[in-house]
Amino acid sequence: MKHPARLPSVRLLSALLASLLFAGLAGPVEGRINVVSLPGRNSVQLTIYNSVDLTLVKERRTLAFRRGTNRLEFSWANTLIDPTSVEFQALTHADALEVQDVRFPPRVTNTLEWRIQSEFAGEVEVEIRYFTSGISWAADYVVEADSRERTLALAGSVRINNQSGEDYENAQVRLVVGQVRLVERIMDLSKSASKRRGLELEELKLKLPAPAFMGTPVNLPVSLAAVEKAKEIVKEAMSEYFLYTIEGRDTIPTGWARRLPSFKAGGVPLVSLYKYERERWGDQVVRFYRFRNSHESKLGNEPLPDGRVVAFRTVADDRSLALVGDTSVKYIPVDEQVDLELGPDQEVQVKPVLADWKKSDLKFDGAGNPAGWTITENWSLEIQNSREIEVALDIRRALPGDWSLQTEVPYEQLDAQKIKFTLSLKPREKKTVPYTVTTRCGISATR
Repeated sequence: MKHPARLPSVRLLSALLASLLFAGLAGPVEGRINVVSLPGRNSVQLTIYNSVDLTLVKERRTLAFRRGTNRLEFSWANTLIDPTSVEFQALTHADALEVQDVRFPPRVTNTLEWRIQSEFAGEVEVEIRYFTSGISWAADYVVEADSRERTLALAGSVRINNQSGEDYENAQVRLVVGQVRLVERIMDLSKSASKRRGLELEELKLKLPAPAFMGTPVNLPVSLAAVEKAKEIVKEAMSEYFLYTIEGRDTIPTGWARRLPSFKAGGVPLVSLYKYERERWGDQVVRFYRFRNSHESKLGNEPLPDGRVVAFRTVADDRSLALVGDTSVKYIPVDEQVDLELGPDQEVQVKPVLADWKKSDLKFDGAGNPAGWTITENWSLEIQNSREIEVALDIRRALPGDWSLQTEVPYEQLDAQKIKFTLSLKPREKKTVPYTVTTRCGISATR
């Protein structure tokens, strides 16, 4: 059996591409004559990565060969196909075909020619594979919380954008969640053919997690009820990445963008969470929606790609919605907790108040200079929930130095210099959390 030759990457033009010259001629013909149109694609599959500007294209076409030498010509003008990645393979009669060489015709730009020796006369189904840039996808999510913010509905969709310069009719679309690592990475396939620079791909390896959100969000529906009926998207967990295959086929012309519904889940348990950490947000209290991507939470069938999130809350019996906020999320594995940051909220307040402090246990060195002392500070956290629903609070306080803390309220020590209070407040409730911090300084410090 003859093995198909690995060819440099190229961008195929769908029309006026191929030239077949047959072996009935007396010898190799150097002139470019008898150019014919390449038969249309029988099928095409696009595998689009969301971590780099890279799409693997697999085309199937039926070509007519004559016994002897056949010359097949391809052009990639005005497209973003990488002309160093094309691979030609016969799917039928493979043992009768051999790619003898690949050449770039003189005085002809954006074109290469395959010389194929055939021991068979007739039709052959072939697959042509190559990489292109300019096709991207990204995820969008819409969250609807109920009026008490106890459960949410989550709808996901994907946006596909084709700016590659090539039209793909009747295409099967597959989306890869993962990070592409290349032995020699593709370096900025230019949006202009004259500036395009491609590096030969020697290895393609996928590795989680996916990077941050790509692209600009499209208009999102105000209600999940407004989302069109989703095509089925088959999700497959591979050893090193996750693959989404969209049901059916779509025509994807260049300059085209489309939003495809992916999934919808309701009744997801929700925590209305507020966080306070002066070192991160100053004196603002920041609102979060917390849920988990797990089966217990009616999710967890697959990891969630990084993407844009718009959150709403039901505010009336007629299910009218109010915008809570929008944010972006990074890749969310199965069983991982999700905290959607939705911005500051004045309806929950946290105010640290220093009641008093004193310095004691003063120690001196041999020269009579202060060398050690202890500072005692009495603090209170004045907390107020002005909302009509119960909320949870995550309050973090920085405690530098050699410290100890006394309080009747449970807390968690996060690291050597930070603690966390976890509290819940009922609707319209106010609460005060007192605590005392003792800090040992200089030679009085024990750590």
